[in-house]
Amino acid sequence: MKPLICLLTVFLILFLAKKVGHFPRLTLSLSGRIAMACMLLMTGISHFPMAEGMALMLPEWLPFKIEVVYTTGILEILSAIGLLMPSTQRLTGWMLIIFFFLIFPANILAALNHVNIQEANLNGPGSAYLWFRVPLQVFFIGWVWYFTIKNPSGEVKLTEG
Repeated sequence: MKPLICLLTVFLILFLAKKVGHFPRLTLSLSGRIAMACMLLMTGISHFPMAEGMALMLPEWLPFKIEVVYTTGILEILSAIGLLMPSTQRLTGWMLIIFFFLIFPANILAALNHVNIQEANLNGPGSAYLWFRVPLQVFFIGWVWYFTIKNPSGEVKLTEG
């Protein structure tokens, strides 16, 4: 829930700033990429203090769980930077879409095992979590696709031709 709140709050602030201020370079897509970058920065940083809980999301057979958590945290932070660089935003967008698909099984495992990542124990919400997480994951993928791949310039086209 916190990542979604971060994403939408930053986007809303930037949208309102564009409406009331004079920010000619602040396009809709740039606002979307900045908001996603802020969310990824927040979630990426959270991998470090919550590494033990996030490691519980990974399958038993996977070695070096803490290192995997740290690596994915670093990838999220680098992705936040990549979204803001015009030369890498499209590639970063595609990589994030793949990343969001790849981490989805960890979310399923976390739900099935009742993982509480903040407390690093197994008293989390369980399968009810998936009813929120599945649409959220699809939303994140759609967000990245729209703001980095489909409409990277941020120009809103109201009519064709």
